[in-house]
Amino acid sequence: MDLDSDNEPSDNDSSSADVLEHEDRWLTTLRRIKENYPQQTMFAEHAGDHIQNISNEKWEELGRDIANNTHLTHVDLSSLNDQKMSFFFRGLSRSSTIEDLELQGNYFGAEGVRCMVPFLQNANSLTYLDLSYNNILTEGFNLIFRALRDSPIETLDCRRCGIESIDIDGEHIPKYLEFLSLENNKINTDGCRGLAELLHGGDTALTNLSLQNNVIDDEGVEIMVEALRNNSSLTYLTLKGNYGISSRGQTMMLKLVNDISSIEATLRSNHTLKYLLVNGIDPEGSLDANYEIHQQINYAIAINNNYGRYYPEAAGKEKVIQTQLLSTNRAELCRLQEVDHRSVFSEIDPIHLPEVLSLIGERHGQGELYVALISSIMSLFSTMSREGCIQQEK
Repeated sequence: MDLDSDNEPSDNDSSSADVLEHEDRWLTTLRRIKENYPQQTMFAEHAGDHIQNISNEKWEELGRDIANNTHLTHVDLSSLNDQKMSFFFRGLSRSSTIEDLELQGNYFGAEGVRCMVPFLQNANSLTYLDLSYNNILTEGFNLIFRALRDSPIETLDCRRCGIESIDIDGEHIPKYLEFLSLENNKINTDGCRGLAELLHGGDTALTNLSLQNNVIDDEGVEIMVEALRNNSSLTYLTLKGNYGISSRGQTMMLKLVNDISSIEATLRSNHTLKYLLVNGIDPEGSLDANYEIHQQINYAIAINNNYGRYYPEAAGKEKVIQTQLLSTNRAELCRLQEVDHRSVFSEIDPIHLPEVLSLIGERHGQGELYVALISSIMSLFSTMSREGCIQQEK
């Protein structure tokens, strides 16, 4: 049976029909936004000549319509450069309903961010902001952070934005910010100093900080570790892909979560972090030479996970039991942290020795109890000898 080829739709006809259908949906969406259509709660547009060819005046009108809308909660747009951002946010200077604003993969920089500031200061429901894959640089990030001080923002995504240093004023820290992603930037030691201000902040709510694939080195790690000693909010930190971090920097991270230098130091370690990833794989994909350090970091983090941020004292006590009072673990940690491997029992009041020895036998078995007995007796006699010498001198 012969078919009339003239009646078959061509690929070009199908493509044109798809374009027309897409444009029709676009125009319908714009009309619903302008008319404050209750069911129109999302606005996402990423492709098509209809959005790329919008005039500056139309961008401003669209921004104004979104600002006046009381039902939109999610806005996701592309094709915005600095000039279009200036017009769009001239219209969109406030919102009482937008919770989620996604502007990833556009073409704007710090000037585009500057145009957003009035909106960020007057977006009463904004909890999620994604600006990743834009060239906002350090200037743009600092503008955003200051503008979000009184915002309800919870998540800020600034991956691959060309950020190097960070200037964080302790008076301008977003009170509710929980998730901050700064992956694939150029954050250096100066950037770590700025982040330390954020981590030092007494009112910080930050729980997740991603610094993967930056240019952080040992000096930057030292700054971060100092800030995290008394931080009780951060639970997730990743520094993978910062190949300037050597074994020295990784050891500092180990001491952060389990300082073996004394029982008191172990109890004062960070017990809040539940996920800590430093370099475990080198650029060629082979195992890092400092695998033992990572094993001990993971061991301490596992204890943190078992007890959680709400029971830090319990986590600290468990680290003492599992590392200070277990001779093999303590010897390994002392070696890795370059700490003098003296007897831990010299720190324990002799009156508490029976209780401690009983705990060792219960948790670690008779073999470890025997080792502890020998060590504790030697420490006790050493203490008695010192006291005797002191008495003789008197």
